[in-house]
Amino acid sequence: MFGYDWVVIGGAKPFYEAYFSLLQPSSQAWAMSCALVGCLAGAIASGPMSEWLGRRRALLISAATFALSALGTGMADRFPEFVLWRIVGGVAIGMASVLSPVYIAEIAPAHNRGKLVCLNELTIVLGILAAQIMNWLIARPIPSAVTLLDLQASWNGQTGWRRMFEVALVPAAIFLIGLLFIPESPRWLARKGYWDRARSVLAGFGGSTYAEDVISQMRVSFSGATQGSGIGVHRQARLRPILVVGITLAVLQQWCGINVIFNYAQEVFSAAGYALSSILFNIVITGVTMCVFTFVAIGTVERLGRRALMLFGCGSLALLYVVVGYLYHTHQGGLPLLVLLVAAIACYAMTLAPITWVILSEIFPNAVRGTCMALCTAALWAACFILTYTFPLLNSAIGTAGTFWFYAAICAAGFLFVLTYLPETKQRSLETIQQLWQP
Repeated sequence: MFGYDWVVIGGAKPFYEAYFSLLQPSSQAWAMSCALVGCLAGAIASGPMSEWLGRRRALLISAATFALSALGTGMADRFPEFVLWRIVGGVAIGMASVLSPVYIAEIAPAHNRGKLVCLNELTIVLGILAAQIMNWLIARPIPSAVTLLDLQASWNGQTGWRRMFEVALVPAAIFLIGLLFIPESPRWLARKGYWDRARSVLAGFGGSTYAEDVISQMRVSFSGATQGSGIGVHRQARLRPILVVGITLAVLQQWCGINVIFNYAQEVFSAAGYALSSILFNIVITGVTMCVFTFVAIGTVERLGRRALMLFGCGSLALLYVVVGYLYHTHQGGLPLLVLLVAAIACYAMTLAPITWVILSEIFPNAVRGTCMALCTAALWAACFILTYTFPLLNSAIGTAGTFWFYAAICAAGFLFVLTYLPETKQRSLETIQQLWQP
């Protein structure tokens, strides 16, 4: 659901822009980035909410919000209504982006926690692919020399873009129903004093011996834990180094620039020489690539480790963007540029996209994991808002080539940060990882 709602706007973009007569870059950027305001709010709210209500109940609220926003966006007749419902959808995305990896990390055994959190990324990618395929199937054929007025009067411009958003009701319903059959997080239950229920949930995943071992580790963890569940955790000296690492990685995942290929596919592929009909198919290619290479992440995260994959991702993206920028600069479009963009997406899909969520879900102490994860995810969505809003402005000011070179520099800086500050966390329990940050 998260993936579908996030990416569906990329295919609907030329049609709703025609419907609402969005001609200024600032209006187009606001339409694309307004959901990120909701993402930021949802991420911030999810921390205290999940600590109070529990991970499962907070996820149920997120699922219901997804369904409401899908229906409202599809029914919007004025641009302010469209923006409002996109912000509501953003709230759901922000909540789910925090709660899903935290929940998975808190129920998963240490030896396959990375794989299971990567599976969360796989579901996001499948949602992205579903959105791209549905956009391609819903959109009717578009003439190569179409004008804005033609798009505005067409079925795509009047109805098609609405159907693209409304289809999100299906994954929202599946998400909501599925949540009715999952248990509460055992670590949240333990923190609230429900030790017997926590033991029962853990036994269901790994047997009674595993449950007792984890219960014993949790008792030690909570007995000496950094307490607090409010935003004030950033003032606690012991948490600051972890928060700096978490927030920096969250921002890096967005400022590496890959999301502009999804959110501004029309501009990116148009600059490469592709017509609008071809662009919709190219978007599907990028979705398939994301899906395939997420499986690579699942297969390597426990073997190669988080740190090695992050280093590979940052370094490879920096090099690819340098070449992509050169091709744009020399006006060499077509297949070579498409191959490089797809390679960048493949690299991102097996490294920064899933591994960042794995790291964020496991590096924080049990007592404040929900709140710290919310702070990092809020930083991620704030970074995504800046990325999404500034791309049209950067693209206009320094060109597509200069923009990709700018992202290359950020990826190079990210490589140095990971190399210097990120410890390896593979095959360690959450309680053992907590001890890595002890002074």
